Amino acid sequence: MSDRIPTTATLDAVPVLDKHRFDEAALSRFMEANVEGYTPPLEVGQSMGGMSNPTFILRDGAGTRYVMRKKPPGKLLPSAHAVDREFRVIKALGPTDVPVAKAYALCEDESVIGQTFYIMEFKDGRVFRDMSLPELSIEERGSIYDAMNDTLAKLHMVDYEAVGLSDYGRVGGYIARQVSRWSKQYEASKTDEIDAMDKLMAWLPENIPDDSLTTIAHGDYRLENMIFHPTEPKVLAVVDWELGTLGNPLSDLAYNCLPYVWPDEGRGDLIGVDFENYGIPSEEDYVAAYCKRTGRDGIDDYRFYVVLSLFRISAIIQGVYFRGLQGNAPSDAALERKESCRMLSEIAWAMVEKR
Repeated sequence: MSDRIPTTATLDAVPVLDKHRFDEAALSRFMEANVEGYTPPLEVGQSMGGMSNPTFILRDGAGTRYVMRKKPPGKLLPSAHAVDREFRVIKALGPTDVPVAKAYALCEDESVIGQTFYIMEFKDGRVFRDMSLPELSIEERGSIYDAMNDTLAKLHMVDYEAVGLSDYGRVGGYIARQVSRWSKQYEASKTDEIDAMDKLMAWLPENIPDDSLTTIAHGDYRLENMIFHPTEPKVLAVVDWELGTLGNPLSDLAYNCLPYVWPDEGRGDLIGVDFENYGIPSEEDYVAAYCKRTGRDGIDDYRFYVVLSLFRISAIIQGVYFRGLQGNAPSDAALERKESCRMLSEIAWAMVEKR
């Protein structure tokens, strides 16, 4: 387990970074025309929680807060930073029992502030940055993890056709596409030779399990991407839907379980935790709870999905580091990720060798 990483409130923001400045007056005019109830003038602060799409806390003249997510400036990797897809999925999930922020407006006209962006509801709550929840009681830890598990199960039980997302992605073949996509993304942002990544790119396509199962998949489902009630173990909103698509739900689950195998200095981990006395469920118990909620007897090839998730996050973090070298990352912390891709891919390859 890592040193304590502070829990933050959704209100936490800093002045807009110089590299992410935009025409705030133009944004105010857009909101006046497209966001019902918006009242100028506009105040803007920047959230420092994300590494991919810059996120801003907005406050209007009446004191109402909103959130804006936009693409970062500069040259971007193909298909990355899809804020338009984020907007679409949270809008579609609004009427369901999956907690999401209300989607207000999407702007794909880059002449307004320089990049595509959308406006959504502000949720006042807690964001847990440390997966081990050191500041909470034993009972609270268990309740937070149970709420996260329940929310993931609810997402995967949504009828994607009924909510208008039948064309949000392709049905079946998700794992093969993930292997191909993240291999290409890694190659596009490669800065060093990493033997474990090369081995994984060769092994993964040859060992894909049955891949016909299809649900809405978040793509980045983890504790940090949820806003919890200020005092209760209740999820108010799942956020950061950039990687959302139709996909294999078991990939979402395995990714959600990475803290059990990955010692992440930036977000904490669950390695070495005495689960029986700490309150957080073991990986086995967490997976079993998900299976019970979704009506499964178990999961064949579960470790394959964990290896894939490690490979995928390796490629994502390599992309973050690559953008940091270009000066386009939302946070300077991106440059601290230089060795993360190598470390994660080596964990994944060691897991392959133990299968």
